[in-house]
Parts: sequence; structure tokens; C-alpha cells
Amino acid sequence: MDQTAEQAVEQVVEKTAEQVADKAIDWSVLETFWASAWPKIFEVGKIIIVALLIWFIGKKVIKFALKITKRALEKGKVDDGVESFLMSLLRIVLHGVLIVILAGTVGIETGSIVALLGSAGLAIGLALQGSLSNFAGGVLILVLKPFRIGDYIVANGKEGTVTGIDIFYTKLLTADNRMVVLPNGTLSNSDLINVSHEPTRRVDLTASVDYSSDIKKVKAILFDIANDLEYSFEDEEHPIVVFVSNYAASAIDVGLRFWVKSENYWDAKWTATEQIKEKFDAAGISIPFNQLDVMIKNK
Repeated sequence: MDQTAEQAVEQVVEKTAEQVADKAIDWSVLETFWASAWPKIFEVGKIIIVALLIWFIGKKVIKFALKITKRALEKGKVDDGVESFLMSLLRIVLHGVLIVILAGTVGIETGSIVALLGSAGLAIGLALQGSLSNFAGGVLILVLKPFRIGDYIVANGKEGTVTGIDIFYTKLLTADNRMVVLPNGTLSNSDLINVSHEPTRRVDLTASVDYSSDIKKVKAILFDIANDLEYSFEDEEHPIVVFVSNYAASAIDVGLRFWVKSENYWDAKWTATEQIKEKFDAAGISIPFNQLDVMIKNK
């Protein structure tokens, strides 16, 4: 073999050795990479597994909590609209808490998220203050039920029969067939009279008679009016009561109290008031009234 051939063989051997050396270096780098990356991969995998377990358990807890809440609302006979709203609100809140917990588990700073949500909630609350007040009032009315559809109520100088209770407004129908819409926020924070809440109601009347009248006869007539009235009833808890209530300047005020069903209140009151006048006239009992004497002077 000549010298040129030997040199060629040496060059091939050197290149092969260099390639083998390069391969050895690459393997060492790869081994170093895996040695440093494996703990991090293990840590990330552990975090993912824990997050998945929290999500799975959290979903089960949320489902159980919603089930218990729904059962309690149904047992309490809460209005369907309120039940639907409360269930939706509770579902959103619980899922929000679960997401915050998951964010903290994977290493995300939850303080900034909570602060952002709080700021957004405050801004929305200030922008929708009136609407939220009406909304909260509607929820309170539907939950506490101070009145129901069909009740006759008096509130804020308005009165009428309740025809609708929405989340934001309550609708009344007045006696002269006018629709009145009251905001629930104002309605829930003001004095309210539910006229038809009880099945029975007492009628209070006052009859004024002249001082010369026979009081016993007046009381007997008033008692007979209430006793014979088709709308009235009497028992131990709901007696008919006739009494002298006041000595006025020019008349004696005699009171009459009797009980009727709530739906018959106005018919009973109007009928009894009319009969008092008729019975007193027939018995010759005078009802005093103001009189004015006019004196005309001629020059």
C-alpha cells in the first residue's frame, strides 16, 4: 500500500472517530436534559392529577349541594321563579369558587383574580343600583310572601288587587280598573297593608244621634241591622258589639262592630250604612247635622 492510500485510510478513521465522539457528546447532553427535566415533568404531572381530582370531587360536591338546596326550596314552597334564580346563582357561585381553587392549585395567583372580580362586581352594582334594589326586593317578596296574587293591598298611597309579581315590579289593578306598577325595591322597604290576608274582616261603623234619642233603642236597632245582615256572622270569637263611643259637641256617637268574610266587606259596609239611615228614619231617631242660620237685613 502506497503512502497516499495510507493517508486516505487515516483520514477516514479520524472522521469516524470524530463522529463517534460527537455521538457520545449528544447522548451525554440528552441524558443531562432528561435528568434535569424529569423532576419538573413529574411535578407538573402531579399538579395535573391533583387538579383533576379536585375538579372531579368539586363537581360531585356542587351537584350534592344543589340537590340539597333544591329539595329545601321545594319543601319551603318557594316560588318557581325565585327557585330558578337562586339555583342558577348558587351554581355560578360554587363553580366560581371551584375555579379559584383550581387556579391556586396550578400555581396561578388567586388574589388578583378575586380583586378583579370584586372590582367588577362593585362597578356593576353601582351602575345597576336601582335595578338591583328592585331585584332584591322582588326576591324578598317572592320568598317571604307578604302578599300573593289576588290579595288586595295598600302601599305607598296606592291600593288595589295584586295581578302580577315579577322580579322587578308588582302590578296592581285598582277598583276603577287602572293598572298600577310599583317597583319592588320601594315596596319591600315601605309599610304595607294586606287587606285580604285573613279570611274574615271586621266592619266598624259609627252612627251619630241626637242627645234626646233613646240610647237603648238606638243600640237595639244597630244590633238588629248587623244581626239580620246576610253578610255578617257571629260566634264567641266574632261577636256583634254595639257601644257608645263618644259624646260630641252636638251628637252622641254610637259604634257598631260586626264580622264578615273579607270578600264581602264593602257590600256589608255599604248595605249596613244605608240601613242605619232607613231604620233611624222609621224609628224617628234624628241624625244631627250642621245647620246655618242666615239673617238678611233690609235697609
